[in-house]
Amino acid sequence: MGDHVHMCLSIPPNYAVSNVVGYLKGKSAIQIVRKFGGRQKNFTGEHFWARGYFVSTVGLDENIVRAYIRNQEDEGERYDQMKLEIG
Repeated sequence: MGDHVHMCLSIPPNYAVSNVVGYLKGKSAIQIVRKFGGRQKNFTGEHFWARGYFVSTVGLDENIVRAYIRNQEDEGERYDQMKLEIG
């Protein structure tokens, strides 16, 4: 999505979720800025991702969650179309 990211991860119990999310957000921000921002050095004191994140377990519903993530772009377009038709 244009303004957020959905991911379905399997994190072993010996890793803290906050550490994994922090690592992913940090490393991905560095790579994205290097690739698309034209910078070769890390940017300190600036923020790429929002501070928060949402985490939930999927349990028995993993296939449903994966389908939701996979189809999220289609759902967003459908929602935008509904807003245009109503408004």
